[in-house]
Amino acid sequence: MELLVSGNGELLSYLCDNLEMSRKKIKQYLTHGSIYVNNQQIRQYNYPLVAGMRIFIDNVSKYKKILPFDILYEDQSIIVVNKPSGLLVVATDREKSRTLYHIVREYLVSQDKHAKVFVVHRLDKDTSGIVIFAKNEKIKKQLQDNWNEYVSLREYVAVVHGHLKQKEGNVVQYIKNAKNNFVYVVPKDKGQKAITNYKVIKESMSYSMVSVFLETGKKNQIRVAFQSLGHPIVGDKKYGEKDGAVRLYLHANRLKLYYPVLKREILFEIPYPQEFKRIVNK
Repeated sequence: MELLVSGNGELLSYLCDNLEMSRKKIKQYLTHGSIYVNNQQIRQYNYPLVAGMRIFIDNVSKYKKILPFDILYEDQSIIVVNKPSGLLVVATDREKSRTLYHIVREYLVSQDKHAKVFVVHRLDKDTSGIVIFAKNEKIKKQLQDNWNEYVSLREYVAVVHGHLKQKEGNVVQYIKNAKNNFVYVVPKDKGQKAITNYKVIKESMSYSMVSVFLETGKKNQIRVAFQSLGHPIVGDKKYGEKDGAVRLYLHANRLKLYYPVLKREILFEIPYPQEFKRIVNK
């Protein structure tokens, strides 16, 4: 199914106004990754449309249990995928929406009705990039129990507002989770240590693209670090500013860890999304 956009607007509203299809079903297509705008897979309800764009709705593969995102690696013990921005890894008390876990589980069960899936680690809902799931409880426990020892590289790419005075730096903070689901910087004796290293790799008039290397893995650590530097991540509605971005410009692009099944280190890597390049080239 294909549509030629005739006027400006937001994706979900435009589809509801121009299709004989329920709002619920359109949302399902968006969540599943079955809607493309100018050949780019889009999940954001409020994605801005401009007259002349082409919308394609894949209403066939939805029922074939084909993952709507890349599989980076798969064997009998794990599956590694490229999580899209805007998708929870697992449901929370606050949000019960369709999750990455559900989509991966459906895919694996369609291949083997006895398949099981276990979460090894998580990314924030709005962060895209590498996520590992285990296919059995033994490897899940082994990876989780030894995560800090097994993982030798956790690299992200972010686009932040403005230009950082220091082009390479190290942010050491003590942070604490609050009841309102925010993370705050607190005195040393009241929080957990968070170490974030970064290096500027490209600058434009208004933005900087940075590589980020984690020494610790705390909730919202990267987002809080750049907020404290006065250069919040583009699209960060939680710790940043209202900039009109349709997504959070934070992507987990490299993860290296010792994989006990193969008894060697293995590097998972995925390029940052094209929109990162476009915003920095403006």
